[in-house]
Amino acid sequence: MSRPVLQGILGTIGNTPLVELRNVFPGLRSRVFAKMERFNPGGSIKDRSALGMLRQRIHEGRLIPGRSVVVESSSGNLAIGIAQICKYFGIEFICVVDAKTTAQNLALLSAYGARVEVVRTPDPVTGEFLGARLDRVRELVDTVPGAYWPNQYANPLNPLAHHETMREIAEALDGRVDYLFSPVSTFGTLLGCATYVDQHALTTTVVAVDAVGSAIFGQPQSRRLIPGHGASVPPALFDPAVADEVVHVGDLDCVVACRRMVHREGILAGGSSGAAVAALEKFSDRIPEGANVVLIFPDGGDRYLNTIYSDAWVGEHFGEVSHLWKRALTATGGLQLTTATATGA
Repeated sequence: MSRPVLQGILGTIGNTPLVELRNVFPGLRSRVFAKMERFNPGGSIKDRSALGMLRQRIHEGRLIPGRSVVVESSSGNLAIGIAQICKYFGIEFICVVDAKTTAQNLALLSAYGARVEVVRTPDPVTGEFLGARLDRVRELVDTVPGAYWPNQYANPLNPLAHHETMREIAEALDGRVDYLFSPVSTFGTLLGCATYVDQHALTTTVVAVDAVGSAIFGQPQSRRLIPGHGASVPPALFDPAVADEVVHVGDLDCVVACRRMVHREGILAGGSSGAAVAALEKFSDRIPEGANVVLIFPDGGDRYLNTIYSDAWVGEHFGEVSHLWKRALTATGGLQLTTATATGA
């Protein structure tokens, strides 16, 4: 059967592949699948959020080329998703990033014609950049004519876009999704998927994968190295009740799991995708035989070549530990991770 011709690049958002992972968990007597969101045209799951928050306003004529300006805070995947959509429709986009934004992401935003504002001074209370970025967004919205702030952290259209993510997963597995592991940051993906599970009475255990040092589920906030995973403050969309379980994953766990995915599956995974793998590793003794387990992989590893996949970067941040996981990757048995912790939601 031939595939339909799509009307524009935005028609390729969604319907990403669900891939069975056969080698990364050799001792697990369950089927493990990865929802590969890197196959969205902007390279990540955030394409779904970006389109969900902008599409209706564009079609209703509330975002108009030459008159409207989209303003958003993001230093990574959502920024690229919005930049792509705004370029397609001819709408100006101002993206507020911070000093930790990678050169690669800045180059991508430039290629899409986005106007980038860099916040270089962190919030004096938290020491993080998020609060300072949001303050600058509010200033722009108040002063730029025709400005619209989608506000990924509070917009209900963000999680609504991920009803489709879960629908695609459920339909691919004939409704039998026993465990879903979803990395969290703005809470859009987890909330949207969990809402679909509830509305369709699926018997899915929803596992939130948060970062060690993230404040989302009440941990003390501390420095994190992996972008797009966790948050310095709980987002407005946060609802602790939607997660049945929570697993906190450290930066080193993400790095090791990403390297392991390349070694075992030939998949170059992004940082939060590695976190999902590490979380399942920690949780695996609670997975019954024969279960269907789905890991959401929010993006690919091509935007982490200078960090997670750089031996120099890993050596700088983890020292001699890097040699331990290099040797572990060549072992035939399972890989023991060290800093993930699991708690009930």
